[in-house]
Amino acid sequence: MNAFSHLATALGRADEQPNITLAERIVAERNTLFIRELVDILHGKDKAMKSDALKALYEVGYRAPALITPFIAQFKNLLASPDNSIVWGAMCAIDGIATVKPDVVYMILPQIMAAVDRGTVITRDHAVKTLAKLAAQERFARTAMPLLLEQLRTAPLNQLPMYAELAAAVVLPQDTATMRAILETRLPELPSEAKKKRVEKALKKLRAA
Repeated sequence: MNAFSHLATALGRADEQPNITLAERIVAERNTLFIRELVDILHGKDKAMKSDALKALYEVGYRAPALITPFIAQFKNLLASPDNSIVWGAMCAIDGIATVKPDVVYMILPQIMAAVDRGTVITRDHAVKTLAKLAAQERFARTAMPLLLEQLRTAPLNQLPMYAELAAAVVLPQDTATMRAILETRLPELPSEAKKKRVEKALKKLRAA
């Protein structure tokens, strides 16, 4: 059987479980043939098939990112899609790849940031996670950290606590004061005590640095 036959669309299913199960099988078998087949589907016109294939691919990326790293160019191209679900799916895959190959992800930062500017919250969440992974690498930090700080300045309030936690974990000493100032300015904007406590915890870490 080919990869397509395992996708939710082929099985007449409306849920994502078949795509996740396929990803788990691909990882267990290190099935690169199935991965190539799924990547080929991304070039097609059937939206449901493309969404299923992309879901399976980024689920592989969560589990074994090295398996999808050779296809970084395809994911980069999908960031320009007019379909938001395709864009955030591609960003999920890129986020996974950043775990093992930050150098190849660094090369497509312009496309990533362009997608953030016009994308959904999910796109932005995974872009911020990607930036944090890059900022944790000394050779990429001077580029990635200012972009990460800008996301803190403009983050939706619901996302700010998570972004603060990610940024505080990788902040450079020279950027600590700037990050503190951003978070202290935005802290009163937060609508709930739970969110404020998360940001305050990040601030405490920064003040102790």
